[in-house]
Amino acid sequence: MSSRERILGRVRRALADVPKDDTPYERAVAREYLREHGRRTVAETMDLLAENLADYRAIVHRTDAAGLAGTVAGLLSARGASSVLVPPGLDEAWLARTGVTRIADRAESTPHELDRVDSVVTACAVAVAETGTIVLDGSPDQGRRRITLVPDHHICVVRAAQVVPSVPYALERLDPARPLTWISGPSATSDIELDRVEGVHGPRTLEVVLVD
Repeated sequence: MSSRERILGRVRRALADVPKDDTPYERAVAREYLREHGRRTVAETMDLLAENLADYRAIVHRTDAAGLAGTVAGLLSARGASSVLVPPGLDEAWLARTGVTRIADRAESTPHELDRVDSVVTACAVAVAETGTIVLDGSPDQGRRRITLVPDHHICVVRAAQVVPSVPYALERLDPARPLTWISGPSATSDIELDRVEGVHGPRTLEVVLVD
């Protein structure tokens, strides 16, 4: 018997005496907690996101839609990137100002091939201001999960309409059946003697472009 079968067996035994017409879990559990801490304007919510992202050691940039392509080009140039991994649904206009070689997100790409790419540029599904968290859901403008975990430099574009105050609001926008990746700053761990090591589980450098 596998671990999965054991766990499911315990769940079935625990629910064996629950009437079939019992109140569904979604309505049985009280949801009266605060959905957000204080009321903020859109600008204040964006500022809070920027502050919390920076607190997690992400590098935050602010621009408007007209300046987005120039900002992305500048970041790739400053990084010295000669190649950039591009999800299939990424807006072409975002890379219009750079001549860096584009690498397509292909199912057959090996981890070694992905590791040789200098940077990756993606959009996001939603961003949470109170926690400084960006969520990817594998949509065409974000690509497969692995393309944001293997390359060492990730540029993520976050538009104002995608920013929500708190986690409850984010969950309402997300499809739990999709492959969700929750990102709070660059990859880091302090498991070994409490020494912070970056880049173990994902990119060492996360640059977030907030589009006001």
